[in-house]
Parts: sequence; structure tokens; C-alpha cells
Amino acid sequence: MEPLHSPSYLVRALDSFSAGFTTKRANQKKHSYVSFVSERREQGRRSAGFTTKQMRQKENSYFPFANARRQKTRYSGFTLIELLVVFSIMVIIMSVVLTSQSSFNKTLILANTAYDVALSLRSAESFGLGARVASGGVTNAGYGIHFQGAPANSYFLFTDSNLPSVSSCHGLPLSGDISAPDAQYGNCVYDAGEKVFDYTLNNGITISNLCVHTDGSATCAPVNSLDIVFARPNAEAFMSTNGLYSAAPAITSACLTLTSPQGGSQFVSVTSSGEITASSASCL
Repeated sequence: MEPLHSPSYLVRALDSFSAGFTTKRANQKKHSYVSFVSERREQGRRSAGFTTKQMRQKENSYFPFANARRQKTRYSGFTLIELLVVFSIMVIIMSVVLTSQSSFNKTLILANTAYDVALSLRSAESFGLGARVASGGVTNAGYGIHFQGAPANSYFLFTDSNLPSVSSCHGLPLSGDISAPDAQYGNCVYDAGEKVFDYTLNNGITISNLCVHTDGSATCAPVNSLDIVFARPNAEAFMSTNGLYSAAPAITSACLTLTSPQGGSQFVSVTSSGEITASSASCL
């Protein structure tokens, strides 16, 4: 049903009232009907809790709000400052992530290289204790790792296959017979022609320092070359420095420093008892 206060309904009602009446009478009817409609509208407003003044204020306040909302919707989006702030936050986050990733990769690669060096030493120990046949048919030769100079990016495995002698690191058996089953080959030092194969360090990592601890020494003394030999029947490590083996003072441990071109160091240590550590705290 059409509302009483709608403009179309009001026009039709006034026209119907005008039909069949004089001008004066029609005007009276019109005024009475308009008054009736106005009164009904006023009653509706009052029943809703608003006076005429409040309704007008509400209408006047609503239209600016609607226009502002329409205007805001029309031009909604991001400002240049907001975009710059978001872009700056993204750049900061990406910088932190990339820096952390680079540092993690550097540490991981260096640690893996240290474990590779330790594994090479462990392989030499396994060959020496297992009496692996060396060149020339020697069945009880020792095996060792030779580290030469610092910095260096390579080292190699060698067989310690010199004939047994009184002056060697192993000495002679009680029988004095160099052909006896318990006669130990080798002099615990690398000699020309004993190389088996090379190991090469990757990613620019180098052995930047070689040092050893001796009996009664509190510091790790730097050396130019280091030979670490393992021979049966015990897992003890025989260590020689600068091409010479010396039983006194005995070398108690040796330490290698691995350095990355991106920074950072890892340490590999070997004790005379055969303990190999790939994550030593330092070489002090």
C-alpha cells in the first residue's frame, strides 16, 4: 500500500477532492487533508521518539555524512606514504633474512669442511690399523695424513712404508729381525713417493694454521708441516713436525685452523691417543 505522505499519492488525493466542489470548498478540503497528513507524519516522528526539530537536525546531519561516505568510497586506495612505509618494511625484512641466510651458509660450509678433514684422518687410522696392503706388497705399513704449509687448500694421504729400523718411531721387535711378523714399517714422516691421493678443500676454505702441543707446553706452537700417522696394533697417533719425528718432547696433540674467505674459523684437533675432534673450541 502506498504511504499517505508520498508525493504521488498526495497529488492524486488533492485532485479527487477538487472534483465536484467549488473553489473555496476545494481549497478547504485541500488544507484539511494537508493538515491531516502533516499531523500523521508528526505523530509518526513523535512515536519514534523524535520531535520535528530533531528530525530536521537528523536529516541535515545525515546528508553530509552520506556525501562524505560516498566521496570516500569513490577515492578509496593507498597513499604514497603508506606504500613507502610498506616497501621499507619489506626491504628491512628481506635484508635480515638474506644476511642470516648468508651467515648460516658460511657457518654450515665451514663446519662440513672441518668434518671432512676429520673423516680423512679417521680413514687413515682405519687403513693403518687394518694393515691395508701398500705399494710394493707391504702388508703392515702405517697410513698418515700430510699437511704442508699454511695457508693451504689441499693435503694428502700417504703410506708410511720405510723399512723398520732402530731409529724409526716404532723401533725394532725384541728379536731385532726386521722381517719378523711384529716388525713395524715406517718412520712416521712423509717421504717422496709415498703419496696415495690428494684431498682438496672447496669454497675458498684454507688451512690457515698448523700447531702442536708438547709435554710441558701450555701453548700451541706453530709449525710449517705436520704428519699424523696411524699404525697397528694400537690406535695411537704418531705426529711429526717439519719432516722430523721426535719422541722427546713428545707431541701430545695437534690442531688445524680452517678459515673461510667470508670470515669465521673452525678447528680440528688430534691427540696422541688417537682422539679426533672436528669442532674444537680453539687451537690455544
